[in-house]
Amino acid sequence: MTREQRALRVSATATFGLAVFGIGFGLLTRSGAILFDGTYSLLDTFSALLMLLVVRLISSAGSGSKEGKLVERFTLGFWHLEPIVVGVSGTLLIGSASYALFSAVDALLKGGRDLEFGLAILYASLTLCVALSMTFFMRRANRRLNSAILAIDVTGWMISSALTAALLIAFVAGWLTEGTGLAWIRPYIDPGILALICLMVLPLPVPAVRQALAEILLITPADLKQEVDQKARALAKQEGFLSHRAYVARVGRGTQIEIYFIVPKGLPPRPLEEWDAIRDRLGEALGGEGPHRWLTIAFTTDQDWAE
Repeated sequence: MTREQRALRVSATATFGLAVFGIGFGLLTRSGAILFDGTYSLLDTFSALLMLLVVRLISSAGSGSKEGKLVERFTLGFWHLEPIVVGVSGTLLIGSASYALFSAVDALLKGGRDLEFGLAILYASLTLCVALSMTFFMRRANRRLNSAILAIDVTGWMISSALTAALLIAFVAGWLTEGTGLAWIRPYIDPGILALICLMVLPLPVPAVRQALAEILLITPADLKQEVDQKARALAKQEGFLSHRAYVARVGRGTQIEIYFIVPKGLPPRPLEEWDAIRDRLGEALGGEGPHRWLTIAFTTDQDWAE
């Protein structure tokens, strides 16, 4: 198991623990905010486990392990699974937050609900300690690995920490109002903070879902297309080729590039080694060589083959 997989495993275990803790406390205290916090952690667990599976498949695709044998069925790799997982997880979170928001508004309209603030403060304090600890742990782990998936997980823990801190502040404020002239506000604190948290959470997954959808639909990244066209155009000019066609996409951590050069008819034949040398030059110019780059370079005199 790689360091990336071990870090994700620790994160998934911690998230699942918080999910069980949150859902249990939410039912015990009848707090919609705590229940939503636990549900949020449960969705995070689902996402972390799927990401762990995807990372394991990608890293083992070229090995002799059992997962490596799946290459026979997935000859184009497993990169496409990453945006699917991100998109599904983000959509589930948006749906959960939307439902919780409607529930909170309904509770506010019906006069709120009573809450045992002592237990709620205990829950928020313990959860905040775990969330902050995992934020520092995952950030430290990602300093060496520089993994996009771990970066997403770090962001998730930071969001969880912020939401739990908001819960703690609200519960402490509600506890302090006991026996004062502001005691009437106590039933509205739980649904009120739940509605506020939902409004904060709802926009957060939208960029990730949008990016995942773009990768699933193989929408061409403008910056990558511009870079590939620039390097391919320069090479075509050096070699006397007529033109080129480039097709690019980013899918998860994978980059897919296909380049077709249109060469003049009747050129003197060249050894295959010379054509391979041209491919190597362009590959080095593009950079990013590694297991997550899929680069295809072809030469043809028939433009129809490149369209």
